[in-house]
Amino acid sequence: MLANRVMVWFLCVAAAAGLVLPPPAVAETDDRLQSGRELVQKLQQLRPGIPIEAVVPIEIPGMYAIELSGGSTLYGTADGQHFFSGDLFAVRDDLVNLSEQRRDKKRQQVMARQSLEDMIVFPAVGQSRGFIQVFTDVDCGYCRKLHGEMAQINELGIEVRYLAYPRAGVDSETYDKMVSAWCAKNRQTAITQLKAGGSVPATTCQNAISDHFGLGQQLGISGTPAIVLADGRLLPGYLPAERLAEAVLGE
Repeated sequence: MLANRVMVWFLCVAAAAGLVLPPPAVAETDDRLQSGRELVQKLQQLRPGIPIEAVVPIEIPGMYAIELSGGSTLYGTADGQHFFSGDLFAVRDDLVNLSEQRRDKKRQQVMARQSLEDMIVFPAVGQSRGFIQVFTDVDCGYCRKLHGEMAQINELGIEVRYLAYPRAGVDSETYDKMVSAWCAKNRQTAITQLKAGGSVPATTCQNAISDHFGLGQQLGISGTPAIVLADGRLLPGYLPAERLAEAVLGE
């Protein structure tokens, strides 16, 4: 939290002074990334379990980002000797969370690679105006509440694409239920019955539930429903149909 406040203070001072942060030069970017790689090597020696994914440039001169699996980010200094964790903000017309923008972009890219055939899809009624991708659990109360508004959501022109996220893990009873839904002849009917508290015939097949669960963990999802919009924004939790439409359609 202190690091976040210091960074916000720095950016506020820069904005008040009329300073504009220019895009980094290519040579500077290369130098920073090399410093970042050296810092990563040190961190991996000191803390071998740190789940580091990549070192990437950012728009702040003299700094770079170290992306971790699960959506967290470390920010390092150009000398490769210091870093802090937390969100990085810019002061523009309002405070802009640059870290969350990076997470949005990553979620958008990752979700775009997922196959629709591996999801349970409830299409929009009439003209499609957008879609949401929902990590869901059939035994989750708020997931059931969201599903109870499915007809209204679809009538608002929003397609719902379900991915499986059994919160209790892949060795749980919920996981088994979700396998049966994903392997049912009519997936929509099966998941609707489960979300209503009913049961479906136990069955199994090749499915993507474990992959969905791992994907959710990779994206930092810990609860359900977790709603990912087309632009990668994450809505962590239930929203009524009308408010959901506002978020999806920007109205």
